Amino acid sequence: MRMKFGIDIDGTVTRPDAIVPFLNEDFGLSLTLDDIYDYDLSILVDIPKEQFSEWWLEKEPLVYERSPLAKDAKRVLKKWEKHHDLYYISARSIHLLEKTQEWFTKNDLPFHKIELVDTHDKVIFSKKYELDIFFEDKHDNAVRIHEQLSIPVILFNTPYNQDSVPKGVIRVNSWAEAEGWVDKWLEKQNA
Repeated sequence: MRMKFGIDIDGTVTRPDAIVPFLNEDFGLSLTLDDIYDYDLSILVDIPKEQFSEWWLEKEPLVYERSPLAKDAKRVLKKWEKHHDLYYISARSIHLLEKTQEWFTKNDLPFHKIELVDTHDKVIFSKKYELDIFFEDKHDNAVRIHEQLSIPVILFNTPYNQDSVPKGVIRVNSWAEAEGWVDKWLEKQNA
């Protein structure tokens, strides 16, 4: 049975520390991923949110262009693409669609659809595409998608998403671990 996989991009397909070098360089810091305990990065750089937003708007295209792939993401996604539809749903701004597609091409990543929604609320788009499972790194997104759609959500474990999760949100530490869970889940779906 062909399934529809919803997949976040940043911090999920890309490494969750992709922004760290930019923060360190521009703000004179020496952060690692372990220092990022909150999704709101303005806390780390100790500047007003408005000023951080201006910095982010300037850096956003460069961060996305240089974001490294998460380990095993390409291998697993290429495997799944043969049997399932891959819908990437990201909070990135729509004006970055061309740059995002270029990044996918450069990294030889498969996709059926890339939807840049300019919001962290991905429930509407998950409903629109009738997704069967979702892959995410943002805690509240993962919980909301699971609770509103009753689908499993794979949550990639990071220091910034450590709040508790309901049973249908499954924490994994890697794409290899996600692959193992999904393989078992697919067996049950096809039984």
